[in-house]
Amino acid sequence: MTSPTTPAAAPEPPAANATDDRRRWFALAIVMTAAFMDLVDVTIVNVALPTIQHDEGASTGQIQWITAGYALAFAALLITGGRLGDIFGRKRLFLLGITGFTVASALCGFAANPEMLVASRILQGGMAALMVPQVLSIVHATFPAHERGKVFGLFGAIVGLGAVTGPLLGALLTEWNIAGLEWRPIFLINLPVGIAALILGSRVISESKAPRALKLDLVGVVLVTLAMLALVYPLTQGRENGWPVWGYVMMAASVVIVAVLIAYEKAKTRRDGSPLIELSLFKVKSFAAGIAVQTVFGVTTGIFFLTWTLYMQLGLGWSALRAGLTGVPFSIAVSVAAGMSVQKLVPRFGRKVLQAGALTMAAGVLVYVWESGHYGLGIASWQMALPLVVMGIGMGLIVAPLTDAVLSEVPREHAGSASGLINTVMQMGNALGLSLVSVIFFNVVEDHAKQGAGSTAFIDGFHSSLLWSAGILVGIFLLMFALPRKASGGVGETTAVADGRDEDEREPELVG
Repeated sequence: MTSPTTPAAAPEPPAANATDDRRRWFALAIVMTAAFMDLVDVTIVNVALPTIQHDEGASTGQIQWITAGYALAFAALLITGGRLGDIFGRKRLFLLGITGFTVASALCGFAANPEMLVASRILQGGMAALMVPQVLSIVHATFPAHERGKVFGLFGAIVGLGAVTGPLLGALLTEWNIAGLEWRPIFLINLPVGIAALILGSRVISESKAPRALKLDLVGVVLVTLAMLALVYPLTQGRENGWPVWGYVMMAASVVIVAVLIAYEKAKTRRDGSPLIELSLFKVKSFAAGIAVQTVFGVTTGIFFLTWTLYMQLGLGWSALRAGLTGVPFSIAVSVAAGMSVQKLVPRFGRKVLQAGALTMAAGVLVYVWESGHYGLGIASWQMALPLVVMGIGMGLIVAPLTDAVLSEVPREHAGSASGLINTVMQMGNALGLSLVSVIFFNVVEDHAKQGAGSTAFIDGFHSSLLWSAGILVGIFLLMFALPRKASGGVGETTAVADGRDEDEREPELVG
């Protein structure tokens, strides 16, 4: 999710008296808490996956779907969730989303089997797609322009806190085994937070709608979802089923579905001007390259974080808590580097900072390859700190300024649609990366285990994943040459929202 700046055309909310002022800050706390829930929920699960697999007897494919299913549902419904808020009211959709997210969290926490957990995670991702786009829209409708800088600064702090808190909280809740529930509290912790946010939000959040909301494109959503499923499902399940013919047929069909989607979106644009995907954006060279960068960067993160967790807990035999603490230097490095890149480096050096980030991250990955091979099963957490910090610095240099760099040459009237698409493809790339874990990690682990490699099979699988990640990062570095040398308005001056609405559609119309 990106931190937007204020659209110049957005009308100012009326001046607030003391009571209204307290109310809107309470509303801000509630929507920020919901955003924090989503951010933490994305990262909190990874560290608990080995425990879930052990306790529930989940297959490797089901382990992948627990994370990929959430990302896929979130990506497929993200833009539509924003448009629903524009049409029916942001408060209404926010409360609906947080209600569904809380119910889905309960279903995850009380899942009777892996199949129920996967289905509940997909539902959770879909509900997050209804809830999250409303957060920044509510901010725009509630706070005047001169206060939004402070608000978005708080939002950035929440994002950084979520990155650090998620893995550590997941590790602690899993390790503590509260009331004998083992991994389940990582989901159940959302219940009291969600219920409180629902009750308080219904009282203090003001309703708003867009005066000129885009229409829904449900056919587009279905086609996008089918295309992703046709690609992700066989990649995830193919290894367990012996790579059957139907898997290759499905992957080929995904290309056909994409072609149908493009044709339909062109027709939808001509008919009512409300396509799910604004295809004209791809005529902008920097945007097309940026979408490719976001997608493959999502693939990289999907591959790395899942295999890293499995390597530490299943390969090295570490506890969830030790694995979570090992990742703290990485999270801190990402947060620090992200702040520096936006505030000091990118305004001066532009695109070179992002390219340096890709190469730095690749260097950290290669150091990790050497260390894991050199120390083997005896590697210590402190020995991982160096490559993790280097990788974290590289990621921080990329993630914060990338959206603004991609949007810098996009026509201002399409900034919202472009931003929504950027966030969508990032999640889709993540889902694709998680599905590829079957091919580049579990395949290697299984083959080497058959050769008697034992626990070192996980080290070999992790090596394979790291080398793939390094190769992808080099590809990202090359793709970044198509980005502008410097953002035309400067990083932070581009309108970038997470929901895919154009600027004029985001002008708030307060209701009631």
